[in-house]
Amino acid sequence: MSLIRFAVALLFAALSGCATVSPTPPGAPATTPPPAPKPYVEPPPPPVNLQGFPPTYRLGFGDGCATARGTEQKDAARFGADGNYRTGWQDGVAQCKKR
Repeated sequence: MSLIRFAVALLFAALSGCATVSPTPPGAPATTPPPAPKPYVEPPPPPVNLQGFPPTYRLGFGDGCATARGTEQKDAARFGADGNYRTGWQDGVAQCKKR
């Protein structure tokens, strides 16, 4: 008899655990994780030799150079968080600006 009570109690505990999960109500916006940062992609070669500079500096320089040439390119999150990218972007704008 106690084995049956134990099985019923175990079944009840398992089923009541499922009752605590609430599904997303219809019409409610689904929560999405924040977007992942863009992967590093080597930019096209700029008009100067950047060997020896960190990859994020080179990426920033390429984006800054593209911006100076008329195609607005800036990774705002990386610009705010990565000093190498920010410095490279500023240098790229300055170097590639039409004179």
